Amino acid sequence: MSPTDVVPAVSLRDVSMAFGGKTVLASVSLDIAPGSVVALLGANGAGKSTLIKILSGVHTDHGGEVRVAGEPAALQSPLVARQLGIQTVHQRIGEGIVPGLSVAENLVFEELAQGRGNPFLNGGKQLARAREIQAGLGLDWSDSVLRRDVSELGISDRQLLILARALVTRPRLLILDEPTSALSAAEAERLFALVERMRDDGIAVLYVSHRLGEIDALADRLVVLRDGLLTEDQAKPFDWDAALRAMLAQAQEANTARPVREGAAGEVALSLRGVRLFEGRAPLDLDIRAGEVTGVVGLLGAGKTELARGLFGAEPFRAGAVALDGKAFAPRRPSDAIRAGVHLVPEDRHADALVPGWSLAQNISLPFLKSLSRLGLVQHSKENALGRDTIEALGVVARDEHSTVEELSGGNQQKVVVGRWLASTPRVLILDEPFRGVDIGARRDIGRRARALAAEGAAVLVLSADVDEVLEVADRVVVLAAGEIHLDAYGEDAERDRVIQTISASV
Repeated sequence: MSPTDVVPAVSLRDVSMAFGGKTVLASVSLDIAPGSVVALLGANGAGKSTLIKILSGVHTDHGGEVRVAGEPAALQSPLVARQLGIQTVHQRIGEGIVPGLSVAENLVFEELAQGRGNPFLNGGKQLARAREIQAGLGLDWSDSVLRRDVSELGISDRQLLILARALVTRPRLLILDEPTSALSAAEAERLFALVERMRDDGIAVLYVSHRLGEIDALADRLVVLRDGLLTEDQAKPFDWDAALRAMLAQAQEANTARPVREGAAGEVALSLRGVRLFEGRAPLDLDIRAGEVTGVVGLLGAGKTELARGLFGAEPFRAGAVALDGKAFAPRRPSDAIRAGVHLVPEDRHADALVPGWSLAQNISLPFLKSLSRLGLVQHSKENALGRDTIEALGVVARDEHSTVEELSGGNQQKVVVGRWLASTPRVLILDEPFRGVDIGARRDIGRRARALAAEGAAVLVLSADVDEVLEVADRVVVLAAGEIHLDAYGEDAERDRVIQTISASV
């Protein structure tokens, strides 16, 4: 049988998905062959998680068709997906661990849950079966480890436990979502050996990772998602420039020309010296100037969020010193940064920026309640006026300032978060992935406000994995990889091809 005659382990045919009218996946078709490792790449928000959840049986109301071993399959629940041979090891390590049970009990749990083992096995027989399972996977936990409560395992061993349990059933397709995110290099090598053994045993693997070196070593094929579309499909040897271009850059539209700053930027607002974002990586020096937009671009894990959170006092830097307008700046908490005029629009607006059930006015005014209060009571007239001003300034589409944030689209929610920090005049505004999940109109509104703020003398720092988003708004482009600066350039020195090639060379 030729390779083209092999029946795919799992196939997608024109699979589409939308949330709240926003398309997340658009007619994705993909075949995953038995005994192959297919790497799935994409920036945050590209649609990777949605695709994984469809294959895992979490999202069932999608368009198109999923086929398993050539036959149409209705993946109506995670249990059905597992019964059809699709196992998923999720990025969050805790998913799949059963607290309160021993390591051995967790190892045999999948068999018991699917009715293929005796639920009344005594401890000795469970231990014997656990030994068989781990031996078949080349693991070497001692009996004392197998008897421990699973909560006593370290992160890397928990990851291997979840993987081992998934392999007990010898799945048709194994989905690994960022499997090495919490592993050391030595621990990752153990995982790679398991992945190679699975491929040799005929198991199909969908490997989701932002670590391109891993993909280059393990994968037979790579596919790229961008904005819900499959934009690249390559067999080995991989063309990394083309892959990164497909993932990070798109053709510029006529009205998205690079900004041109008139005159020189102002004085240094924030100065970083010897700041270390990750252990074992070189420290960085960076000056962020008033009057300009500095764009920091990098893949997941580059250190963008660590940089933003460190400047905002949410997570201290591992080493180094920061100065704000020439004076030492070491915020121990976000409130210290806010008082100093350093404001952050966080990456995860739902978890870190918005309060469900509250109105737009309440969400916008939250950091400034002291200035809006009298004798300890919030002056609602001032709070509502602040809400109305933000709606008007950023063109937020909402009924009025009393609308709850849940009533708004994703793009308008993001405008509210950005508008909150523009309600006062920050000295430094940090925007971490500010355009994620927003449409082109909202993206341009936010970009215009960021540039207007810089024109008024503020220092603006925009962090994004999307090259075009950064090029569209920034005067200056900094490429960050693994916590280190690989490019710091203005104007023509920061054109798209050079930025992408720098990212490609740094991974």
